[in-house]
Amino acid sequence: MTIYSLYIFDRHCACVYYQDWHRTVRPKMAVEGGMLPAVYAPVYPQANPDTMYGNRNTFSAPSSGIVVAVNDDVPHTPLPTQTQSPIAPIPPPPTSSLSFDEEAKLVYGVVLSLRNMIRKLSGKDEQFVNYQTSTYKLHLYETTSGYKFVILSDPAADSLRFVLRQIYSGPFLEYVVRNPLVEMNSRERGIDNEYFRMSTDRLVRGLTVFQ
Repeated sequence: MTIYSLYIFDRHCACVYYQDWHRTVRPKMAVEGGMLPAVYAPVYPQANPDTMYGNRNTFSAPSSGIVVAVNDDVPHTPLPTQTQSPIAPIPPPPTSSLSFDEEAKLVYGVVLSLRNMIRKLSGKDEQFVNYQTSTYKLHLYETTSGYKFVILSDPAADSLRFVLRQIYSGPFLEYVVRNPLVEMNSRERGIDNEYFRMSTDRLVRGLTVFQ
């Protein structure tokens, strides 16, 4: 048994935090404008380096008045020939066919649809806590303020609702809600910060279900 990934959605249906552990398929880079900043840096669309730092192939004169001369005619010492056979590079893990923003929307759509279906069929007192497929199990914990904590685990795992509650009552309240630098209920930025991510990672890795 193991834990794959964690999503946090706010009341505006936006994914404001993501973290993964034993995920076999790497999430694909999100499209520009498809996700909030400060959610998960590895999938946030990067700006074009040419637009950030200027074209690297053009050179401008230094403002200090100092001229640096480069002599291209100086002979270069050839690199020594490698005698040993190079080690074959490790292939990167497979990448998901969906961009991260589309993936997050699908996860939230599944949660919202199943929650509404359960409430209509069983009444408002019934709660949707998890569902299971042949490859994963989805666990849900929803706060009174509208935040939805979703974790994906191995299908054989028991209910992890208590883990989501611990994340909310522990690291989330400590490093997000009580942090004056984090804008709660914001539609412009996620809630990622170093202390929250490290504390959540430590909590999840300490579980018996985590391998």
